[in-house]
Amino acid sequence: MDVAVVGAGRVGTALAVLLGRAGHRIVAASGREASRARVETWLPDVPFLPSAEAARAAEVVLLAVPDDAIAAACDEVAVTGGFTDNAFVAHLSGAAPLLALGPARAAGAHVLSMHPVQTVPDVESGIERLPGAHVAVTAWEEPGFEVGERLASDWGGHPFRLSEERKPLYHAAAVFCSNYLVAVEGLAERLFREAGVEDPLPAFAPLAQATLANVVRVGPAAALTGPVSRGDAGTVRRNLEAISAHAPQAAAAYVALADAAIDLAVRARRLRPDAVMGLREVLDEWR
Repeated sequence: MDVAVVGAGRVGTALAVLLGRAGHRIVAASGREASRARVETWLPDVPFLPSAEAARAAEVVLLAVPDDAIAAACDEVAVTGGFTDNAFVAHLSGAAPLLALGPARAAGAHVLSMHPVQTVPDVESGIERLPGAHVAVTAWEEPGFEVGERLASDWGGHPFRLSEERKPLYHAAAVFCSNYLVAVEGLAERLFREAGVEDPLPAFAPLAQATLANVVRVGPAAALTGPVSRGDAGTVRRNLEAISAHAPQAAAAYVALADAAIDLAVRARRLRPDAVMGLREVLDEWR
């Protein structure tokens, strides 16, 4: 298929490279100056054109702009006649609704979204990581689902269908899985430094890596260890006393995550009711 990338960011550029390798023809790309530099580096034979002109040249338009810019970018292309009848227009957001592509649909295009369950900090890592990633495909009509599944499979992904109304919940899950995992490790780094560990990352990397490996191997409930899983309210109290003295901004996060760990342990039937009560009593002192 002939594919254009409107907004050639990290993910859009990586997907264009992978789709080109899979036999699709990347006919055009567009974006700001940073996008131009990416295209010159990774897609040197692809014309860099204004957005509407790039979209007009393609059967499939990847609208690879930030979530909050999707509706405006789509409207801009539509107003200038960039969408052709029966083209396929896809955004790459896990949270934005298909309604953001309303102007494309009004112009006669099929609309869909494709969201890889993967983190892409740069084009090179995207090219490496996107093959093998699962891909949430959302559409209003069967042709949209079919094209999204075909493209995801062609770049090496594993597509699955996701309903429009569940996208915000799905994306919240991805935020917990990735972004908040980073935030938690950031808190760990800070507390290790407060405790006198000068170079924390090499010290806690094996623990973090082994923990995530256990989650993947046996599931979160079985992988949970630590004072909450043991019902050790005394240790939880000592933790919170130390945090309050040295990094009080982290106390609320500790309490919230301890609550989540209690819920996980209870669902797994790993905590007795009296242990839960003791943990809750300690946590309530810091709410």
